Amino acid sequence: MSTSNDTDRELSAEELAAIEEKYDEASQTRQVSPSVGKVLKVVALVFALYHYLTAGFGLPADHWHMGWHLTGLFILTYALFPIFRTKSLLAMKVSRLRIGNIPLYDLVFMILGVAASLYVGVAWRGIPALGIEEQTFRMGNPNSYDIFFGVIIIVLVLDLARRTLGWVLPLIICVFISYALLGPYFPGILQHPGVKFNTFVSSMYFPQEGIFGVTLWVVSTIVFHFVLFGVIAQRTGLGALFIDNATILAGRYTGGPAKVSVVSSAFFGTISGSSVANTVSTGALTIPNMKRLGYPAHFAGGVEAAASAGGQITPPIMGAAAFIMAEFLELPYTTIVIAAIFPAMLHYVGVFAVVHLMARKLNLQGLSKDMLPKFAEVWRDGWANIIPLVGLLIVLFSGYTPFMSAFCGISLSVIVGMARHRAPVTLVLPAAFIAFVLWKYSNGGFDLVMSAILITISIVGTFNPQPRVMIPEMSESVQLGVKYALAVGAASAAVGIVVGVINTTGIGFRIGFMVTQGAGAMASSLYDLITVGGLELFAVTDLQLFLSLVFVAVACILMGAGIPTTALYIMLVSVAQPALAQLGVPPIASHMFVLYYGVVSEITPPVCTSAYAAAAIANANPFRTGISAFTLGLGKVVAPMAFVYAPVLLIVSSTGFDLLTFSYTATSCILGVLFLSAAVVGFFLTPMSVPERLLFALSGVVMIAPSFQADLVALAIAAPTLIIQITKRRNVQAPAEAG
Repeated sequence: MSTSNDTDRELSAEELAAIEEKYDEASQTRQVSPSVGKVLKVVALVFALYHYLTAGFGLPADHWHMGWHLTGLFILTYALFPIFRTKSLLAMKVSRLRIGNIPLYDLVFMILGVAASLYVGVAWRGIPALGIEEQTFRMGNPNSYDIFFGVIIIVLVLDLARRTLGWVLPLIICVFISYALLGPYFPGILQHPGVKFNTFVSSMYFPQEGIFGVTLWVVSTIVFHFVLFGVIAQRTGLGALFIDNATILAGRYTGGPAKVSVVSSAFFGTISGSSVANTVSTGALTIPNMKRLGYPAHFAGGVEAAASAGGQITPPIMGAAAFIMAEFLELPYTTIVIAAIFPAMLHYVGVFAVVHLMARKLNLQGLSKDMLPKFAEVWRDGWANIIPLVGLLIVLFSGYTPFMSAFCGISLSVIVGMARHRAPVTLVLPAAFIAFVLWKYSNGGFDLVMSAILITISIVGTFNPQPRVMIPEMSESVQLGVKYALAVGAASAAVGIVVGVINTTGIGFRIGFMVTQGAGAMASSLYDLITVGGLELFAVTDLQLFLSLVFVAVACILMGAGIPTTALYIMLVSVAQPALAQLGVPPIASHMFVLYYGVVSEITPPVCTSAYAAAAIANANPFRTGISAFTLGLGKVVAPMAFVYAPVLLIVSSTGFDLLTFSYTATSCILGVLFLSAAVVGFFLTPMSVPERLLFALSGVVMIAPSFQADLVALAIAAPTLIIQITKRRNVQAPAEAG
């Protein structure tokens, strides 16, 4: 293995940005002229400022708020994303048919998109001069203006999704649209009377359903703010603090740099919902270190990709899907955060175990003491960077809205990054935030304790010993946050069409019924095969539930090949929820099951963008890196089954919480993941033969099934391997001790 400076060097910021742009489709944008670039910067900053201010001071009416959000999406997406993503269309060109390198047709699309976005608000109370009645009277009976703008926004929203995310999502949405309009022509249970074209356009366009529905509302009201917070907090020093502390915690142990990758990715996951951004941010340091230590390049990249994929399921700031889950389930976001604690822990336990066992197998040592950051120095310089995250969490878990907590988190990030007590001019930032807190206290928005905490930490933040962030740097961070949010916004608007079709046609229940019926038929056949005499190994209902879960999981992984997690979650939970509810699964368990498998799809070859980004940093084969990432996350593939069979693991499930049951079931699941990890690596106490690995793998799968009987069976299966491993270990140690 090469350990040359060329392959193991740390990449520059420019090289890392290029890697992120290559593998994160939302980062691949066209070049524009300097003058147009300045205009777009202003648009991005105004877009961010609008969302920031409405989070703190109150939202306008939903139709106006979502309309303004879509307006920003149309302007920035059509300005930055070409009609096809080719090098020639991304490059700078001078032409009479272009303004600042933006083609005239994109400017036309932009204007039409903005008009369609704002028409809902403008015509909400009616426009008598044009013969337009109030919106209430037009529901289901749209006029010609409604049809015109409705068709435009449906087509252009699909185009936004295509430009930012590729073809797969828009094509699937087109299938849903066809189903709504052509219902009578579908066979069997899928057949329905069909939706008239005018009615369809009306329901997709007007608020409550479709494009102006729950998905766009959540992204425009909550998700955007958390994306912005994560980028600003990372850029102002929280990211470096995470990596330094991860190195201190795990760097000195066996396989240190790889464990640093896992721990730092877990830390990053608390503020970042983007797997690719997480991979690039932490992998820049950890992947070269792993290679220097002796890990194969593809394995080093796989470790980072698998660890980073957990960002969307790591509390307290998860991906956009978690916020949408809270709306679907009509639960506080904090409830979703609590439910996600054990799933996230199980994911990182699995990756950590594989990393440790691989290090043992390759006999890789940790970092030397002189290579580790000094704890006192790290916290002496970086203590202030934790303040924004602490402030956000205090507000969030004190019962305030997620967007109010994001407002406080962003405010504190800006204060910690830019304000210093020795620079009087910069104190206007904490002064403004303190004035806001006092205003909220005066009208009952904040209580005395919360007000005192926020005022105190905002003042303390001005004593940050690190160099302050200047306005141009902060402006770049805000623009980057807006850029990250474009793809999420486009996906949420487009997937709103799917939600509208599901609500209008009931296709979710129809497909859910087909899933359970198919699983039931297969379960009956299997039951006859595995029932020996009077000995019943599994009941038919148990087999039916298991097969239903397998069908949903396979659908998640296959569809996840080209669809972002949020869109995948929305589409599949609409099928999984009705199907699993018929089998007695609590709603939060079925929702978490789908979300988990949506994340698994991100590290499942052949399409696994996080792994490909890591491969570029590691200078490794992309496909081998993807395989490594998938095997590292193998525990995550079977673990969601446990949440369905034992909802107690989600802590807040409607089935109730019992500490003893939780402790036992959690321990069983962790052991199952550890056995699977050992089977993947081929090492436990000593190297394992193929039969030993197979027995451990089977034991791990059985142990994840939450029952005492299953655990006994699993231990019986694992017993021969355990005995062989202990014997081998003793035989290896005896000569060494004798020597």
